[in-house]
Amino acid sequence: MKLQDIGEFGLIDRIAGKVRDKFSVPIGIGDDAAGIRPAEGTLTLVTSDMLIEGVHFDFNLTDPRSLGRKSLAVNLSDMAAMGCRPRYFLLSMGVPSHVSVDFLDAFIAGIMDRADQFAVGLIGGDTCSSKSGFVISITMMGEQLPEQTVRRSGAVPGDMICVTGTVGDSALGLQLLQRGEREGLPVLRHLDPVPRVAEGMALAEARLPSAMIDISDGLAADLGHILDQSGVGACVHLESIPLSEPFRCGCNSMDLDPFSLALAGGEDYELLFTVPPAQQHLVRELLTGTGSSVTVIGNITESRHLSIIAGDGSEYTLAAKGYDHFSGSASVPDRREAQQ
Repeated sequence: MKLQDIGEFGLIDRIAGKVRDKFSVPIGIGDDAAGIRPAEGTLTLVTSDMLIEGVHFDFNLTDPRSLGRKSLAVNLSDMAAMGCRPRYFLLSMGVPSHVSVDFLDAFIAGIMDRADQFAVGLIGGDTCSSKSGFVISITMMGEQLPEQTVRRSGAVPGDMICVTGTVGDSALGLQLLQRGEREGLPVLRHLDPVPRVAEGMALAEARLPSAMIDISDGLAADLGHILDQSGVGACVHLESIPLSEPFRCGCNSMDLDPFSLALAGGEDYELLFTVPPAQQHLVRELLTGTGSSVTVIGNITESRHLSIIAGDGSEYTLAAKGYDHFSGSASVPDRREAQQ
């Protein structure tokens, strides 16, 4: 059965039937607008992301359920980056009429899997026909006390730069998928990333980070956003960047420079944040309780420059700094190019 067989309103009814009525919204799906009631004293935060077929995903490399899970994870990661509790989301889609109902059912099931995992409610959205490909747009709303909301602009010289988990896995996973691989940690990290919502909220409620961001465009690019907003520089130690063993092995077998991929690859959805030196031990204790590792990779400086220092003390030159939708994504150099 194709989408054209059930029509727009049939699709909306099909989606609405998947929503669990447990979020106590005053007005949910069915009216021209939804109505929500924020918790008293909180700031409402709103984020929006689009995923476009051929730009963000390729149906030859992913399945609809994984795509649904990842679509919501992207927004949840933005909430995590500000230490925010995610509450509700709107889902809008541009769908080619030839898409099957089974495909859409699997996609929505993936979204609801992730929504249930993080207790967020679907409260509305929009659907329309697309003549060029599948388009996904999600707007998410969350809450946090104003004094516990973490922004990009608070880093100061002397702060330590920390990152959760490992980086580079997703970028390597994409390359492996393009080569026909369908299993392994890097592939899973690319297709089905898990946002660090619990970690972001825990850090924010303990008021530990001075600045925070999620790693979506690449570690170097996203650190650059913190530096720009805070008016500071940074020194990153190359050998301190956390890399998983599957990532190291994969880069070695494909003759890729692991540090270039880790710094510029993007879509890891780990948290990158700064903390005063005296708070490092508290950060480690707190994140141990969430099951996440944390690594100090450098420190904030007074200069407006990002320096990346290799193990021998020389400055590492990064050829590609991360993804930019309008200038294009720079290719990741292999070992030979990186060493030139």
